[in-house]
This record gives sequence, C-alpha cells and structure tokens, in this order.
Amino acid sequence: MTSLRTLIADEDVRSISRRYFISNGFDGTLTSIGIVVGAYLSGVTDGFTVFTIGLGAAVGLGTSGVWSVWEIERAEKQAELLRIERAMLTDLQDTSLQQRREGARKVNAVASGIGPLIGIILPLLPFLAHDVLFSLLEATVVAVGIGVTVLFTFGAYLGSISKQNWIVAGIRMGLAGVVVAVLNLFLPG
Repeated sequence: MTSLRTLIADEDVRSISRRYFISNGFDGTLTSIGIVVGAYLSGVTDGFTVFTIGLGAAVGLGTSGVWSVWEIERAEKQAELLRIERAMLTDLQDTSLQQRREGARKVNAVASGIGPLIGIILPLLPFLAHDVLFSLLEATVVAVGIGVTVLFTFGAYLGSISKQNWIVAGIRMGLAGVVVAVLNLFLPG
C-alpha cells in the first residue's frame, strides 16, 4: 500500500490533483457568485436561505467532482496499466505499480471534490451574518468580493507555478467572477 505522503510527493499525482482542484473550484466559485446575485435579485429575504441553497449546490458539485474523477481516473489508469502490461508482456494486477495508481486515483478524486466545496462555501459565509453584520445587499457584495478573491488566488497560484506574472494571472481568473455577477444583472426576474 502506497502511503499518502509518497503519493503527494509524486509530481504527476500533484499535477493532476491540482488541475481537478482548481478547475472544479473555479466552477464552484462561479456557481456561488451566480447563486448569491441571483438570490438577491430574485427577492430572497433571508440570508440563511441563500446559504442553504448554496450548500445544495456545494453537495452537487462536490459529489460530481469526486464521482466523475473517480470514474475518469479509473479508466485512464487502467488503460495505462494495460499499455504497460502489453509492453512488458506480464500481468501487473496486485503489484505495487497497480496499487500506486489506485492510490493516486483516490487523491485525485478527493482534490476534485474539495475544490468546489471551497469555491462555493467561502462566498456564502457573509449570508450567515445577515441581520447581524450585513444587510442582504451588503452580504451579496461581500460574497462576490470573496468569490473574486478566491478566483484571483487560483489564478495567482497558477501564475506562480508556471512562472507567469501572478498578478496578471490572478486578475484574469478574478475577472470571470465579475463577469458572472454582471451577467446576472441582465437576467429577467
């Protein structure tokens, strides 16, 4: 059995997990921004209701992230193993190579599920302080700001690991949150 530490030290496992985490975190954050702006514009009057609607989206996208990656990586890693078996003319089932690929699949799936949870739940937090710290409009504005900050952080991180200008990369990702918020202003309702 390959240890978690060994799996995380593997650059291939980290790279694939990072892609799933940020891709699904990006989707989750944009979904959250859409929910909070849409809820405000639709006349939802209770912050806790907005929070619970968002939690439903977090459960859906988190489950999707884990489930889809579990199945995608099962197929991809099995196909890789079969290619190696054909090249080596040997059966690799129940070997350390097969177990390492199985462990990598679990790490990839967990990273994929955590991304949207963070992307959705962080922007929803101001709604828990509705009527205590924030009006509904203020909670919505703060939520969009948190969402844009999360997106900026994703972009800045990607920029830093790829030796791009991390500020520009962060702004490019954060801009998507602003675009989603503005587009929601033009929806009927």
